[in-house]
Amino acid sequence: MKNRFVCQDCGAVSPKWLGRCPNCGSYNSMVEEIIEKRDTTIKKDVKPVILSEVPHENYQRRSVGINEMDRVLGGGLVPGSLILLGGDPGIGKSTLMLQISDHISSNGSKVFYVSGEESSSQIRLRAERLNARVERINILSETELDTILNVAEEVKPDLMVIDSIQTVYKADISSAPGSVAQVRECGSDIMRFAKTHNVTTVIIGHVTKFGIIAGPKTLEHIVDTVLYFEGDREGQFRILRAIKNRFGATNELGVFEMTSDGLKEVTNPSSIFISDIVAPGAVIVSVIEGSRPFLVEVQALTSPTFFNYPQRVTTGIDYKRLAMLLAVLERRVGINVYGLDCFVNVAGGIKLSETSSDLGILLAISSSIKNRAVEKGLLAVGEVGLCGEVRPVYGIDIRLKEAEKLGFKTAIIPLKNKLPANLSMKVIQVGEVNEAVSTVFSK
Repeated sequence: MKNRFVCQDCGAVSPKWLGRCPNCGSYNSMVEEIIEKRDTTIKKDVKPVILSEVPHENYQRRSVGINEMDRVLGGGLVPGSLILLGGDPGIGKSTLMLQISDHISSNGSKVFYVSGEESSSQIRLRAERLNARVERINILSETELDTILNVAEEVKPDLMVIDSIQTVYKADISSAPGSVAQVRECGSDIMRFAKTHNVTTVIIGHVTKFGIIAGPKTLEHIVDTVLYFEGDREGQFRILRAIKNRFGATNELGVFEMTSDGLKEVTNPSSIFISDIVAPGAVIVSVIEGSRPFLVEVQALTSPTFFNYPQRVTTGIDYKRLAMLLAVLERRVGINVYGLDCFVNVAGGIKLSETSSDLGILLAISSSIKNRAVEKGLLAVGEVGLCGEVRPVYGIDIRLKEAEKLGFKTAIIPLKNKLPANLSMKVIQVGEVNEAVSTVFSK
């Protein structure tokens, strides 16, 4: 028997106790674990097979009744798959899974809902608030894993939900529930049960202050699909995105609205990310998440700095990307930004990762500096290079058609992008940043 010390935040391993984790920097997070010596003399008689001889399975997906969720999953739930749903506490994970359980059970399937955080009466109260039909949902308030799996074997459910993995423990492991050892071993046992009994299983996990699912990162490698539920807990909208999906794409995104009756899917996300306010520093950009274009409002505010170094504050975009765009604006356009504090915000809580929003961010900053509003109904799309050029972006046709559908009259796009046919909106193509700035603010 040997021991080791494992960080409860990131899963880093050390042969001795450390006051601070060398990997993530957390204090007092190293907990001792006992390493059991396993018998390594067992030999199995196994042989490889030709890949073409392996039987091919066509997965029959089961719809969850929420189109946004089905889109993120790649079409629905796959039998026998193991899904990890992560998010901040209170973001709506349990509410979402109870609504999904309600729909699946209403179609004649059996649901087994395990809660280690709430009592059965608490779940019943939430179900009443959501107007959920609870006749076919089997509820169990238990935290010991072997007991949970024994009951699940008797129930024979089509869908099993475990809320949450941090509360479940194995009695033969000395570590506390939620520790790295418990989460890892419980996750492995749940995976074996799901694959052996062909039960679709959803594990709910909380996110730490570092933005990762509590427990080790290895838990994400065990499961088939990793979903993150994002958004401001005090806000109205939630965003569901797939980080890993063995049965579909990982670039889809679902948008939900939190109401008194539970989570409602948002069928037209662009309408919630833009407003009708015309003010200096506001520009509409277009981003593509998965197969859908989103129109998002970027807001910029600049003011003279009173510090030795100007502030650069961002919400929804990368800080380093903003610094690069400010340097381009200073050198290639000739607008002084080094003496200004710059604040950039993406409305609606969405995070912009693709570079097609560069031109819109740059125009928003220019609008704030000049204190001149961009005309209403203007869309800006384009990547900005260090030489001041406006580079082409992909999917320009679906971006412009989405903007046209929402009533936009003008679009500024890169010069090298090919114009789609049958457009009624005015399209201005620019090759350099200074050309775009002079075009927008020439009047």
